[in-house]
Amino acid sequence: MTPPVTILQRRADLVDPHDCTDAADDLSILSAICETLVRRGDDGFKPGLAERWSVEPDARRWRFRIRDGASFHDGSRCDAQAVAQSLQRMAREDKGYTLGAPAVWRQYLGNAAITGDGLDLSIDLAEPMADLLDVLVQGFIASPDCLPKMDAGDIAAIVGTGPYRVEAVSNGSVRLRPVAGAGLPPLVFQAMPDARARAAALREGKADVATNLPYAADLGTETTRVETLNPVAIIFLMNAARGPLRDARLRRALSLALDRDALVRDVMDAGATPLQGFISPVHFGAGHEAAPARDPAAARALLEDAGHPDGLRLTVSCPTRLPDEAVRLTAALGRQLAAIGVALDVTYHEDREAYAHQVRRKEIGDLAVFDSSPLSTYRVLVEKLDARVEGSWWEGYHNAEVEDLIDRGRRSTDDAARAAIYRLAYRVLQDDPAWLTLYNPIRVTGLRGHHPGFALPKDAVLDVMRLRQVAHG
Repeated sequence: MTPPVTILQRRADLVDPHDCTDAADDLSILSAICETLVRRGDDGFKPGLAERWSVEPDARRWRFRIRDGASFHDGSRCDAQAVAQSLQRMAREDKGYTLGAPAVWRQYLGNAAITGDGLDLSIDLAEPMADLLDVLVQGFIASPDCLPKMDAGDIAAIVGTGPYRVEAVSNGSVRLRPVAGAGLPPLVFQAMPDARARAAALREGKADVATNLPYAADLGTETTRVETLNPVAIIFLMNAARGPLRDARLRRALSLALDRDALVRDVMDAGATPLQGFISPVHFGAGHEAAPARDPAAARALLEDAGHPDGLRLTVSCPTRLPDEAVRLTAALGRQLAAIGVALDVTYHEDREAYAHQVRRKEIGDLAVFDSSPLSTYRVLVEKLDARVEGSWWEGYHNAEVEDLIDRGRRSTDDAARAAIYRLAYRVLQDDPAWLTLYNPIRVTGLRGHHPGFALPKDAVLDVMRLRQVAHG
């Protein structure tokens, strides 16, 4: 019998597949059990349960052809009606929850007509959304028979069509066994919250894979180190709803005071890449232009023009984790802003979920340490920057040109044209920043043995289908 591959993660929990999560630890487990209609590739989307799809020019009418012969682990057929039931559950008001934000998926699918006939799935949206695949890439499809059990709280009852099925779930551990004929090793996902401990366990041969390791960790000579750009953006939200940062001149002044390279060096020990815009370089439609160069003199001139010639004092909301370097980062930012006469008064928050709710309720200081995690340019624009939506993470920013570009993007089904629209939004947001954009961390993954060429996908989530070589390494 093939021994299991042991994977150490910060967390190892089985979560509801129809809640919204960008957490790599959760997605690595869910994607082993369930498929989605489409998968995110390095260049666009690839077939998943849907072997092909189309969208009408109005960007509202979508059609998908489900892969013939797909079946759930319980033996039932995976047809379009079964897929529709998972998507309908995903769109419910009580689902789609993510840290601090309820019903994320409902805003996109709540008013859609989702129907199945044989292998043909139809999604008719109430409003145009050319980026619907950005939502469906996280639309995990589960057997209709297991949905009532999950509604009753038994998430371990999940049954999908993926290469693995659930064998056992305990506190901090999830065991998966491969479906018959898959030729894959069993998997054990084990929680080990301390990143240094994960690195040591891998180095000592006590695990096969360890994720999210310290950038400077010593993994020894019998391991493979894999570095991947994490598309999560580390940022400071700027409170444009009330307080001094309603003034665009002050927001731009803070941005011009940033030395992103120094933050990467001093806070992240070089384990990050400076973030030049509101999305990472691997996001669809990301621009290639560098952010306006650090210019303390221009920043001070903007402060004076906005009525603060003698400087400014700002309040900062700072969690003690997620990002884990938040306290160090805030201190480093304070040193940089002091150079232009801006002082920071910091309030620390130890309860990260309560902090997220405060951010959602707009109960933050002038600045708030946060991150932006969706690997969807459209979702970031709508949920965080569109004043007409006033989403969970919107903090009062308004720019009519950006909103016009959002509307143009949602109606454009031509990928090249839509990418060009988002590149325009990227440039506008560099000149009129809604956030202080800082860096993208580099995610370090360690593998037992030598595995040249092993890589994580674009989303930096561990793909269990690639672990076959680790089992045999």
